[in-house]
Order: sequence, then structure tokens, then C-alpha cells
Amino acid sequence: MGRWGWTAASVALAAGLAGAVALSSCGTPGAPLPPSLKLPNLVTDLAAMRTGNQVSLTWTMPKKTTDKVPIKGNVPVRVCRREGSGECLTVPGELALAPDAHGTFTETLPAALAEGAARPVSYFVELKNSRGRSAGLSNGAVILAGEAPATVSGLAAEVRKGGVVLRWTPDPAQAAATVIRLHRRLLTAKAKTGPTPNAGAQPGMLAPLPEPVDQNLLVEDAAHSGRTLDKSIHFGETYEYRAQRVARVQVGKETLELAGPLSEPIRVEALDVFPPSVPTSLAAVATAADATTPQPSIDLSWQPVTDTDLAGYAVYRREGDGAWQRISPQQPVVGPGFHDEKVQPGHTYRYAVTSIDQQGHESERSGETEETVPNN
Repeated sequence: MGRWGWTAASVALAAGLAGAVALSSCGTPGAPLPPSLKLPNLVTDLAAMRTGNQVSLTWTMPKKTTDKVPIKGNVPVRVCRREGSGECLTVPGELALAPDAHGTFTETLPAALAEGAARPVSYFVELKNSRGRSAGLSNGAVILAGEAPATVSGLAAEVRKGGVVLRWTPDPAQAAATVIRLHRRLLTAKAKTGPTPNAGAQPGMLAPLPEPVDQNLLVEDAAHSGRTLDKSIHFGETYEYRAQRVARVQVGKETLELAGPLSEPIRVEALDVFPPSVPTSLAAVATAADATTPQPSIDLSWQPVTDTDLAGYAVYRREGDGAWQRISPQQPVVGPGFHDEKVQPGHTYRYAVTSIDQQGHESERSGETEETVPNN
């Protein structure tokens, strides 16, 4: 064999090495993946609510880890709260929940957070793996710390024609920082949960929705005066009112509320015992008899009354200082006008008009007007 000669053994060894190189460059797995940390996914739907000095949290536990591996067994949960930009302080209490469970947690606010002015405090939950590691804190759920507003006292109500007048004892110390929320409940059996047929509705018209059973009415501008008018009541119904003071703080784009205790309830029976408005601008014009109109007459007109429950009008007449007599039919006159043909030439008549509502209540008589029928 010369200098560049090959033995059979050398050729075989070279072929084997070439094959090994080929195998290493095709079909073998790449770099090994790191082991899973088994970190539970973050909670993203944490919500918080303060009632009195109790704070309640709710959330949904995740089903998988950050590696998209199903979680097995209960997951330790840490609850913490943060005021301002400070540290998130752990809230005492041990908690471990199963995957996809509905999480709940309640704590009583420490004395320091139940005093002073209303201010935001954020709550978080942190889920840990078996080694005490986590993927981080959940979304923040914000409540208002601070002393809850004082109870509203002296709540009273009076039914007026325009609605229910509500009064309470004003508190000058809290008026600037709080508003009043009225909780109104419909107590009568007419309350329903959906639309009902309306016998008076015209074909093709939608029936009006029934009155809600529960409504909240916010009183802002008149909170310091201790008085407001609820115009949205319906006569013939019975209501229950309760009131509470509410402090409000703007946090970013959201307005947070800290509500005080509810007052004692009061019951209001909204009976319509009020007459409608009195007609105005009554005018009379006499027409003499002639060839085309053999009977003299007096035409009356007045400004229409705008009361929503108006049924019509009644027309009264007298001569001199005699007694008033109703000259319109028993059924109320619908429009703001009346034609009186029972008059005599040369006589002077005095007229007045009243309005009548759908409950039969009649207003005071309008201002008088008089007119003399011309002689033939």
C-alpha cells in the first residue's frame, strides 16, 4: 500500500462514521424542553363588594397551568390587599380550591380601613403551585375603604298631586361628601314581571311595560336640603321607601360607592284625591238670531287643561247673582269649547268652567266671563 492507500478496515470505519453523521442530522429530536413549572393560570374575573365593614370576593379558579396542562388537585390561594401604591399585604386565612371552582372569600375590614375618608383599596388573589410559586397576581378588584356614611334619619313622605314628597333630617357634616339613594319597592299586587295586554290600546300599538317592582332613585342636588319629589309614582299603588347616604369617589374612569346603612322603611299609599287644574282664559262670544240662524247662541272657549288624567270639562251658567247651574251634559265635555243655544235676546249670562279627571274629581270653577245676547 502506498502513501495514499486505503485498507478495507479503513474504508469500513469511514463509512460507519459517515452513517453516524447522517443519522445525527436527520430524524433525531432537538434540544430538550425545560420541565413544566406547573404554575396555575392567573385569575382574571376577581370581583369585590363591601357591605358594612364586610368585604366579599368572588372569582373563578383556572382549569389549566400556564403550560396548558390540566391542573390536578387543590390549588393554594393567597388573598392580599393594597392601598395606593403600597405593598400588597396578605389577608389572614388559609384557602385551597379545586380547578374550575367558584372561589369566595370574606373578611372584616381592619379598624384602620374602616375609618376616615372614603378611599380606594384593591384586592388580589394569587394562585401557587406545590413549590409555592405563582404566575403573579390576579386582576385588581377595588372597593372603598373608610367610615361608612351615617344612617338617614327622620324619613317621611307626603302624597301630593305632583308625586310623593320625601323628607329626611339633613346632616350638614356629610351633605357635601354624600348623596342620598332612595330604594323604592312597589307593594301592590298589580306589580308584574313582564308586559301585559292593554285593553285600551289601539290595534298595532305596543302595550306599556308594567312598573318595575324595585327602583333606585339618586338624589344629588337636593341631598343637603333634606327634601325631594318622586314624580315617577303611579296613583292607586302602594310603595315602600328606604334611604341611605352614599359616598362616591372617582377612580380612573369608574365611580366607586361607599353606602351607609338603609333607613327604616316607610309605607306610602298613593291615593289620587286631588282635583285637576282649573281651566283658564274663558271667553264668550254671542251670536244674534238672523235669517240663517233662527236661534241666538253664545260660544265659549278656554285654554285646555294638560293634566294627564283629564276626562273633560263641565260648564256652569247663571244670570245676575243667581245660583250656578250646570248646563253641560252629565258626561264631561271633551274639548275646550261649548255652544250654548238656550239663551234669550237681551239677556246677560255669566259663565264658569271646571275640569274633571278620570276619577271624577272636579276642580274649582274658573274665572267668570259674561256676555249679553243681542236683541233681534
